[in-house]
Amino acid sequence: MKIQHLLLAAHLVFLSLPLSAQSTAKEHWVGTWAASQQPVEDSARSPTVDLKDATLRQIIHVSLGGSKLRLHLSNAFGTQPLHILATHLALPDTSHRGSIHPASDTLVLFDRSPGIWIPAGAEYLSDPISFRIEPDSDLAITLQYGDAPVGQTTHSGSRATSYLAHATPAAVDLPGATTFEHWFQISGVDVAADRESFAVVTLGDSITDGRGSTTDGNDRWPDLLSGRMLARGHAVGILNQGIGGNRILDDGLGPNVLARLDRDVLAQPGVKYLIVLEGVNDLGTSTRINQISLAEHTRLVERLKGAFRQIVLRAHAAGISVIGGTITPYGGSAYYHPDRINEEDRQSLNRWILKSGTFDGAVDFATALADQNDRQRLNPIYDSGDHLHPSPLGYKVMADTATKSLLAGPLKHGSSQRRPRPHRMPSESRP
Repeated sequence: MKIQHLLLAAHLVFLSLPLSAQSTAKEHWVGTWAASQQPVEDSARSPTVDLKDATLRQIIHVSLGGSKLRLHLSNAFGTQPLHILATHLALPDTSHRGSIHPASDTLVLFDRSPGIWIPAGAEYLSDPISFRIEPDSDLAITLQYGDAPVGQTTHSGSRATSYLAHATPAAVDLPGATTFEHWFQISGVDVAADRESFAVVTLGDSITDGRGSTTDGNDRWPDLLSGRMLARGHAVGILNQGIGGNRILDDGLGPNVLARLDRDVLAQPGVKYLIVLEGVNDLGTSTRINQISLAEHTRLVERLKGAFRQIVLRAHAAGISVIGGTITPYGGSAYYHPDRINEEDRQSLNRWILKSGTFDGAVDFATALADQNDRQRLNPIYDSGDHLHPSPLGYKVMADTATKSLLAGPLKHGSSQRRPRPHRMPSESRP
């Protein structure tokens, strides 16, 4: 009888909620876009933008489509509450840079109000928004600031043009706007999707973030992976959680991987798979300034393995399968200038990623991108020119390789399969 009373009480509480809250409780939300948040650490490397009394229009590229959305805004690295006066969504007008289609302009509400105060260190989720967005398409998010953030929360390498002006957020055009390639405050977009839809997080550094890709071209490897999944009929959200300069063990231009795992992976809605491509910055920075001893090289490799195990353990506890990506070649890089021992460390880690059984699957990015005559280097046709980051063609090869890995596992028989259990996804054979 007590259980029945508890169930009745819970039902009455649910019925007392606003209809929007009841609807949200029933929705299956899946992330369609995301960006890792990071602080402005060094003005020489990261953006410092005056947002006081400004309107900021930012363009993103979603993966899944839908007719109901939620927007995530972040003040993760703010040191004071952040006041956003208004937020609008719209479809961008690609024929005029920074413009929107006026009929699509939609006011976003937070707790039924257009204004929002986001506490320091926090993220805020909008009310559900009736808004039609097509898969693999662009979306304009316009924020109106009052006071500037105290402690900026950004994603410095957007590879997409943002527009800053003094205008109303519903303005169709932003003439004379200041432009830059950074995102501020926007951290995610979800869609209300069917129960078969899910998301894949790509967790990485500048190679996942898209260094060397085309500005406004949406040709990072996760973007291209999204297109390939869509073309094959799979309702999959691809969430790019790459940060330039990111490392597994130490902070760089953003928190280390283990420190950001909860926010960037485990808290993302609808995630079934995680593809991890990290480690090149840990290897490269270890000897960038000075050489280290053989014992220190060994300790670094073992620490990286331990960190990967932690990622897998924590992801599995959340029901997420983890696919390890092999660390791509960086021989000839003038920034890291790897020597023979650095290369041995990379090869050792890659063998472990492929063969140790720690991961539920593997994507052999390294073999796919390597010069067949010198496997320590990127194939010249896939090299952006710095011998570290792939070119757009290289990112295409990475997307092809990742697609094969996903389709070789639970997607082989269609995305309608049940959520996979850890260790059920077979590794992709080397291309």
